[in-house]
Amino acid sequence: MKFISILRGINVSGQKKIKMADLKALYESLGFCNVSTYIQSGNVLFEYNSECEQSDKAILKNQIEQAITKVYSFDVPVDVRTVDEFNAVLNNLPFDGIEVEKDGTQVLVTFLAGEPHQDKIDNIATYVKAPEKLVVDGSVVYLHCPNGYGKSKLSNVFIENKLLVSATTRNLKSVIKLCELAAS
Repeated sequence: MKFISILRGINVSGQKKIKMADLKALYESLGFCNVSTYIQSGNVLFEYNSECEQSDKAILKNQIEQAITKVYSFDVPVDVRTVDEFNAVLNNLPFDGIEVEKDGTQVLVTFLAGEPHQDKIDNIATYVKAPEKLVVDGSVVYLHCPNGYGKSKLSNVFIENKLLVSATTRNLKSVIKLCELAAS
């Protein structure tokens, strides 16, 4: 089965440095096959051949997190999703008229470690200021920041703090590229 994992907060501002070649080797040491990485932010595609059910993503997540902690002596949250789940994220994009070349870095997908409570979703909606848009769909937050993500209050840390769920964010271009790489 093919998976995509995304690591939170590595290689940002010189913090939690992990070379992608080393990360690839770490995944291979865990018995994962056809491991590849995409850009320096910790996007890893891999296969795991097992009779395990899809629900074992939590086991894979824990194995990866523990291995990173053991090798690097720091903690890194990891989100593991099947390729089908990643494709569903794209298929469920709630914004109309998005042009990937123009808007691909202004549309963000935040992957949540779990589904937030409705009262937290209602609360975060009060912080969305037009022309920004935010849609929570299960364990995914879709964010459109036409004026730029760097100018938005709705950062990954802000979303985590308001929803009380661990999260990591990727722009639409990265999500599309990961799906393309997984299909090849």
